[in-house]
Amino acid sequence: MTKKQRYEFVLNYFQQHAPNAETELIYDDPFQLLVAVILSAQCTDVRVNMTTPKIFQKYPTAHTMAKAEFDELFPLIKSISYPNNKTKHLIGMSNMLLEKFNARVPMTVGELVQLPGVGRKTANVITSVIDQQPNMAVDTHVFRVSARIGLTTNATTPLATEKQLIKNIPKELIHKAHHWLILHGRYVCVARQPKCDICGLKEACKYYSKQ
Repeated sequence: MTKKQRYEFVLNYFQQHAPNAETELIYDDPFQLLVAVILSAQCTDVRVNMTTPKIFQKYPTAHTMAKAEFDELFPLIKSISYPNNKTKHLIGMSNMLLEKFNARVPMTVGELVQLPGVGRKTANVITSVIDQQPNMAVDTHVFRVSARIGLTTNATTPLATEKQLIKNIPKELIHKAHHWLILHGRYVCVARQPKCDICGLKEACKYYSKQ
């Protein structure tokens, strides 16, 4: 199977079996998604979704969160990984939204990465989910699944993975493919013992062919 055939097989499978795949983070607007994605670094979406309702109840907007004191916000975040840094990031991010972006979440990767706590992966998530831009956020799931299946070759960094995926996935599918690969890695192609017996991608998977 050529790389082109492999991509076609994988994309066709997901289009048939998960046409409406989307983020599992719960949010009502771009600001809430930005907060949730910042919190989700090195943390599960399940844990984030358990935490954000109380945060959004008290700090629903950039205006309210910018006024938060560290000691007020931290207790709401302490069950999440790296709570000290994330508390500082959220307050700093909210202040910069007010000062530089008129309280609106910007929709370019270049602008988003200026915000505290926002790296390339987070910026790609925001722009692809909110604006359906053809940006591919590469987390551990996307990195692992892409390499196992054979969608990427010798990609040793998230950026290398991102570039290879964007090169080979049709532009109009990139924002969906991000969710397809994440969810497949979360529930089927898991890190330690991938569930190859229930995987619909076996026929195209380099990892499975070597078992």
